[in-house]
Amino acid sequence: MRRTGAGAAGRTARPAAGLAAGLAAGLAALLLAGCSSGEAGVPGLREAAGEAFVSGDSTVQVLPVAERGEPVEGLVGSTLEGEELDVADLRGGLVVLNVWGSWCGPCHGEAPDLVAAEQRLTGPDGPGADVAFVGLNIRDRSVEAAAGFEEEYGIGWPSLYDPDSALLLRLAGEIPTNVVPATLVLDQEGRVAARLLSQVNEATLVGVVEDVVAGGDGA
Repeated sequence: MRRTGAGAAGRTARPAAGLAAGLAAGLAALLLAGCSSGEAGVPGLREAAGEAFVSGDSTVQVLPVAERGEPVEGLVGSTLEGEELDVADLRGGLVVLNVWGSWCGPCHGEAPDLVAAEQRLTGPDGPGADVAFVGLNIRDRSVEAAAGFEEEYGIGWPSLYDPDSALLLRLAGEIPTNVVPATLVLDQEGRVAARLLSQVNEATLVGVVEDVVAGGDGA
């Protein structure tokens, strides 16, 4: 398996103190244009044949511990390398789960920032907790296209291959499944602790993860 690092929708967003620097730089850089036209924030999968995927509303949410739901289950499948991966096996550390596709322009835009954030968060100067990055690759009709994206940007973490978006639908209660890219931070128990519903940058993502490590209560 490739290196994985050192180790509910609709709630009101709570900017946390640990995000001050990250949000100032990050929110200004979030891309508002989507992968294609459509209505952002609508729950439920829109199929390729008719209704297109769109970008999110650039909302960054950090959920207080008391407001987190049940652990995310069922994210099990084959990676782009053909290896079996169960995201639940990574519990005990934080998981940064990024939903992406090689066909999605904003996914290309955020890829270098994801790589930089992963290097910071899993390196010796990380936030003091194990952090693993995992991708959820959707709607790519060939492994080769998705693998080419990873090679282009030097992505070293595994991605579950989900061409029919079956795994994505398991996240329908946590994110609008027509929003791409989207990133979730799962806490040590596998619960959604934060969500970023648009293209992210390094400063914002690092700030969000650091805040989750610190408690994520917005204090």
